[in-house]
Amino acid sequence: MKRICVMGSGYVGLVSGACLADFGNAVVCVDIDEPRIARLRGGEVPIYEPGLGELMERNRERGRLSFSSDVAFAIKSSDIVFICVGTPSLPSGEVDMSYVHAAARSIGQYMEDYKIVVNKSTVPVGTGDEVGALIVEVRPDADIDVVSNPEFLREGSAIDDFMHPSRVVIGASSRRALEAIIDVYRPLYQSDVPMVLTDVQSAEMIKYASNAMLATKISFINEIANICEAFGADVTAVARGMGLDERIGPRNLYAGAGYGGSCFPKDVQGLAATARQAGVDAPLLQTIDPSNVRQRRHMIEKLRDLIGDFDQQSVCLLGLSFKPDTDDLREAPAMEMVDVLLREGATVRAYDPVAMDQARAQFPDLVCFDDPYSAAAGADVLVLMTEWNEFRNMDLPRIQSALGSPRLLDCRNVYDPREMAELGFDYVSVGRPRRSPGDTVETAADWILPGRFHACRVTQRVR
Repeated sequence: MKRICVMGSGYVGLVSGACLADFGNAVVCVDIDEPRIARLRGGEVPIYEPGLGELMERNRERGRLSFSSDVAFAIKSSDIVFICVGTPSLPSGEVDMSYVHAAARSIGQYMEDYKIVVNKSTVPVGTGDEVGALIVEVRPDADIDVVSNPEFLREGSAIDDFMHPSRVVIGASSRRALEAIIDVYRPLYQSDVPMVLTDVQSAEMIKYASNAMLATKISFINEIANICEAFGADVTAVARGMGLDERIGPRNLYAGAGYGGSCFPKDVQGLAATARQAGVDAPLLQTIDPSNVRQRRHMIEKLRDLIGDFDQQSVCLLGLSFKPDTDDLREAPAMEMVDVLLREGATVRAYDPVAMDQARAQFPDLVCFDDPYSAAAGADVLVLMTEWNEFRNMDLPRIQSALGSPRLLDCRNVYDPREMAELGFDYVSVGRPRRSPGDTVETAADWILPGRFHACRVTQRVR
């Protein structure tokens, strides 16, 4: 059993702390936000993440997980300190390192013996050296090793990602630190989870490069979708044909409204800023985020093409969070659409399984409902923004009857265009031909035989 201090009780800190405790370690999550700590001690989970509450409660009952606002005690009583604080973007796109630097100074102030300091926050290359230097600046005789152990957690499936990862990356500055962190992850090591053991700088780069690659695939397929729209091609068939090439693969080749959340936008901007600071010309990196921003705005223009001027229109949005299984609205495409619609005089009716309270806090004029059918009642158009599973199984004839005008913009390509036209929808999706009520024109997706060929009609998988 290792004695572990997790600095920061946000998304990464709570998930990491609870999972590390479940591995058999003694974990204290520390935060200077005393009301937050009080809520955690009371059993309240301040973020939405499936399974996290049960995991935290189990390990609290077994005495392996605790919460504290006493930073000095938490650091002094630990063998290993995980830094899991926020690293938001500055207006320049550079990473705000103030929380990481403050955590490093606190470690230097309160440590009394050898510590292993683990950067789990997403940080620019070179942060390990910065953290070590700041600790030594505060305590010149500090005996420390700094390790980079980046997280690869997807909101909505973070527990499974931690417990069954595709890999664990450990960048260490000494053998003793490397062996200690491998021991922390012993249950995974013994389960033959791949361990990438490297230097600190390479580990830091792996995290940024991974997110930039995933964001690139999303932006790329969205640009392909826009070209498909210009020529009447079907982007789902194109993505299927591309994804069967093992060099490319099918993951993240889903056209839609663009990526959002706390990771991809921030990390892509941060890596591009890191390249600029180093004087490295990286034109591809510099174009990823602007391409994603254009895609979000392209969805707004598709809606404008479908219904005309927004003034006095009633628009129903299904889904507000940036992806399913989370209440996170950061960089969510739906939030940009809500902002434009309200500013241009539309009434916005909405339903989301978990994110409506947060959305109303940002937009008090947003009218929210308890189910999709009430939200759609009398609306001039329905816009599907987030591919929650319950939207895949809606009673579509009931939705069609509830709408004031049966127009639907599917920003996630959840539905089959021909079936939607047969149901009487004026249906617009992303990178696929528009289908209108009564439209009986067949496409290849209607007559290629599934099972004998790779059918063009494919269903988007929830990411």
